[in-house]
Amino acid sequence: MDPSSPQGGGGTAGAADTHSSVLTLHVNDVAYTIALDHRTTLLDALRERLDVTGPKKGCDHGQCGACTVLVDGRRMLPCLLPAVAYDGSRITTAEGLADGGRLHPLQEAFVARDALQCGYCTPGQICSAVGMLAEAADGHPSHVTARDHTGGPVPLTREEIRERMSGNLCRCGAYTNIVAAVEDVVGEAKP
Repeated sequence: MDPSSPQGGGGTAGAADTHSSVLTLHVNDVAYTIALDHRTTLLDALRERLDVTGPKKGCDHGQCGACTVLVDGRRMLPCLLPAVAYDGSRITTAEGLADGGRLHPLQEAFVARDALQCGYCTPGQICSAVGMLAEAADGHPSHVTARDHTGGPVPLTREEIRERMSGNLCRCGAYTNIVAAVEDVVGEAKP
C-alpha cells in the first residue's frame, strides 16, 4: 500500500463518528492513520484496510496462530484484538521482518529446511518464532522450562521450541522441519 494514499501514512481514511475512532498504526515501520469502527479487529484492519496480507485469517478465534504478528515486540493474535486498543502500537508482520532485501534469519531457515508446504500458516509461524526467541532470551519460562530456572535466558531445547510454538497449527504437518528451522537459528546465535 502506498503510504501517501488516503489510507496510508500521509492521510486519514474516513472520518470518525460515534462508532469509530481515528487511530495510527505503525505497521512494518510505516505509519497509517485510519478511522475504524470500534468493533474492527486488528487482523481485519491489517488485511482489509491496509492490504497487509501476511497475517492469515484461519480460525478467527485465536486457536490456530495463522494470524500471529508482533505488537510492540510481543507475539499476539490480531484476530482477538480490537484495533482501537492498539493506537500508536508498532506492528510487525512477516513482510516487515526482512532487512531491506535480506530475509530474516528465520525466514531463511524456513526456506532452507523446507519448513512449509502450503505456506498458509508460515507467516504466523515465523512471527511466532521471532517472538518466542525474544521471550526465551528475556528469561520467560514455558511449561517445560526446568523448575530451577533462575530468570536468565532459557536454553531452547527441542522440547522448549515445541512447547513455545504449540499455539501455531500447521495443517500440512511440517512441524519437524519448523522445529529444525528454529533450531538452526538458535544454533547460529550461540557463541
